[in-house]
Amino acid sequence: MFELKYEIEGIDAKTFYGVNNQYFNLLKSKFPTLKITGRDHFVFALGTQEILDILKIKLDDVVSFISSNNSITLKDFDNILNLKDDAEKQMVFDQDIIVKGIGGKIIKAKTTNLKKLVKACDTKDMVFAIGPAGTGKTYTSVALAVRALRDKEVKRIILTRPAVEAGESLGFLPGDLKEKLDPYLQPLYDALRDMIPHEKLEGYIEKRVIEVAPLAFMRGRTLDEAFVILDEAQNTTHSQMKMFLTRMGMNAKFIINGDPSQVDLPMRQKSGLKESMRILEEVNEIGFVFLTEEDVVRHPIVRKIINAYGKEEKRQREE
Repeated sequence: MFELKYEIEGIDAKTFYGVNNQYFNLLKSKFPTLKITGRDHFVFALGTQEILDILKIKLDDVVSFISSNNSITLKDFDNILNLKDDAEKQMVFDQDIIVKGIGGKIIKAKTTNLKKLVKACDTKDMVFAIGPAGTGKTYTSVALAVRALRDKEVKRIILTRPAVEAGESLGFLPGDLKEKLDPYLQPLYDALRDMIPHEKLEGYIEKRVIEVAPLAFMRGRTLDEAFVILDEAQNTTHSQMKMFLTRMGMNAKFIINGDPSQVDLPMRQKSGLKESMRILEEVNEIGFVFLTEEDVVRHPIVRKIINAYGKEEKRQREE
């Protein structure tokens, strides 16, 4: 039998042990062949040298994580204990990473307000993400949905948007109803294809684990254990938005994305997004995250275009 005496340095020992020793008890459960005890800033363990060496690595990782983040959750603690390689370690330690996409592409919140969106989604079951095109609202929301599905927090993903024409005529598009609607849903498909391998994604869609559908298809449904994203919400009407928001079932997450400055509804038709922002602003259980041209993650010129159009629209309103 060999002994390890490990000193917890540079962090609060209470954070390491967790409330009622829940973190420490988890640690002991992961190493059943070791006799592990703790006292103040020291952890003691008895067992084989090979397992003690693994324990020391895990303790180093936990202490490093707490030192970097000033806190740790039970989920983080469990993830660290289950790390298999450096790639997984990077995922756990880089808190901005949401998921890893195709070819190891790292998908993370790139701006401060997108980080606020991630945090809001972690703490609220319904979140509105409001801001101009190009700020990563849709992409980040889809990444959060894929992560929730991966972590078994939900059983399915539902992505939807209103099929409102932006200067083009839907009726003149060729094909059946699905073929007419797919162009409206293409940004959602594009995001999914960045994050889920093709065959797996096709299987998810076939089994309806992932559903991409126009907003009209949501009527009459109760969406339980689902991560639901409403995109282009500025093009919903009053009745559509109310219908969508009241579809929320148990253990569900809703993200509503929209840009109030790009409403494509007919004249005199009120935007359901603008209305809901006013009606629901005092509901504490709902999160609101506002993005600006500073959050644009497309080509740098897009930010200047949005800013220029914003100035022109302000000038026209003043006139």
